[in-house]
Amino acid sequence: MAQLDFPADLKYSRDHEWVAGTGQDAVVRVGISDFAQDSLGDVVFVDLPAVGDTITADETCGEIESTKSVSNVVAPVSGEVVTVNDEVVETPETVNSDPYGAGWLFEVRMSSPAEADALMDADTYSQEVESEGA
Repeated sequence: MAQLDFPADLKYSRDHEWVAGTGQDAVVRVGISDFAQDSLGDVVFVDLPAVGDTITADETCGEIESTKSVSNVVAPVSGEVVTVNDEVVETPETVNSDPYGAGWLFEVRMSSPAEADALMDADTYSQEVESEGA
């Protein structure tokens, strides 16, 4: 198995999404982890929430379809979607090639920033992935 990357400056959810601060107060960027994109295989379609949508932590807010399966995007935090990565909708394979960079999904203005604090750090997430039999 390829060595998977879990940047230490990100927070991770049990559903394999990552969250990164944007420098704007209470706004975070969301994507899927290297483990998630690796598990999915070749991503061919991405369906994301729209700007202005309100999303709720632990609820489905989009889909990623690969040549192998369809997987739900589960919101890691609650809040209002303020930006959607149109590039990843146009070129979904970017999720595979650059999951922590150009393959990000959307940005959220969190309604409860404490939710992000409750997410896993990279070490804990790495152990979680290993325990899933990765």
